[in-house]
Amino acid sequence: MWRGYYSSMPAQAGSLTARFLRAEPHELPALAWSFAYFFLLLAAYYVLRPVRDAMAVQVGSAALQALFAYTFLAMLALVPVYGWLCACLPRARFLPLVYLFFILNLVFFWFGMKENLLEQNLPRIFFVWLSVFNLFAVSVFWSLMADIFDRAQAARLFGAIAAGGSCGAIAGPALTAALAKQLGAANMLLVSAFILGLALACIVRLNAWSRRYPRKSEPPAEQPLGGSVLAGLQAAISSPYLLAICGWLFCYTVLSTALYFLQVEIVPKAIPGRAEQLQFFATVDLVVNSLALVIQLTVTARLGAAIGVGWMLALMPLFSLAGFAVLGLAPTLAVLLVVGVTRRAGEFALSKPVREALYTVVPREERYKAKAFIDTVVYRGGDASSGWAFGSLRKAGFDLSALAWSALPVAAAWLALSFWLGRKEAALRK
Repeated sequence: MWRGYYSSMPAQAGSLTARFLRAEPHELPALAWSFAYFFLLLAAYYVLRPVRDAMAVQVGSAALQALFAYTFLAMLALVPVYGWLCACLPRARFLPLVYLFFILNLVFFWFGMKENLLEQNLPRIFFVWLSVFNLFAVSVFWSLMADIFDRAQAARLFGAIAAGGSCGAIAGPALTAALAKQLGAANMLLVSAFILGLALACIVRLNAWSRRYPRKSEPPAEQPLGGSVLAGLQAAISSPYLLAICGWLFCYTVLSTALYFLQVEIVPKAIPGRAEQLQFFATVDLVVNSLALVIQLTVTARLGAAIGVGWMLALMPLFSLAGFAVLGLAPTLAVLLVVGVTRRAGEFALSKPVREALYTVVPREERYKAKAFIDTVVYRGGDASSGWAFGSLRKAGFDLSALAWSALPVAAAWLALSFWLGRKEAALRK
């Protein structure tokens, strides 16, 4: 009797886990590998992020304009290369190549810091590189998720998968705080590269699972996508649905840049020491990602089922309308902290999973090529253009309150696009 009882415990545990995560039993391995993949990816990134933020404060808001522009130009150069890889290579080959490229970049930066190469320009190059890496690596991850999971699976599983990223975003700063003094900043780059290498094993396992459980009416994963190198651009500007996603993401980046400009000016006045600033940024990251993790595991999937895609996309625009209005009235560190933490946590836990699920209703080529174009060129284009715009407003005499008020029309447009996308996604799903 007891033998039978104990032998049934793993199956019972698996059943309970599947019910809690709203997953089918056969989906659990893919869910676990996806969780691990996103955990490792964001842990590798967040090992490096506090250093970048401290550098941004050091160079000042004037230099940010140029750095955003350089990042945008780097995106423009890389997108055709990415499109060529997508067209020529099957998914199982080109995904690892993307991550191997970034791992080799980290080794180069490690060598540059050790040998003091490029001197004062290395921090600026690293700022641009990390901004490119963050978008490309995460975009490739969500392209894979949208490729192996269908729309119904995405609605159930993407919240839990996003929680893996939040766990990684908690582990990354903690790892930096624990090891930075002993290893030094340069060697933390190798730690990040090693973590990123572990993500490659997750890609291999996910490709194997997708071959066993392929999506219906989809070409084989071993087949290259083919098509034009610039197909992503062509699809993004010719499809009203994808064009609306471009507009939605552009609004998001404009408001994120506005907050970043406010942060760069408010934080140094309130926290003058560089070490204290680094600690502040790491603490904010920890709070944001801990809050996002709780929401992802307990709220995201159930709230999405209750209110639908349109309202899920609209939650952060609604909060941004209120948040920037309060910042316009009181541009202080306390208000910035509340608005920034709530908005970032809500983006990670609520907006991003449903935004990535929007791509499950488009063809595979658009999931990779158009999505990569939108997540990189459109995203950093928004950064660059809004960076110059806010910098120009600041030079024209706009104070911090006026900058915050100027963001409100963008938040209103963001809200309108959210509801339009919700209706269009429902129509495409039928």
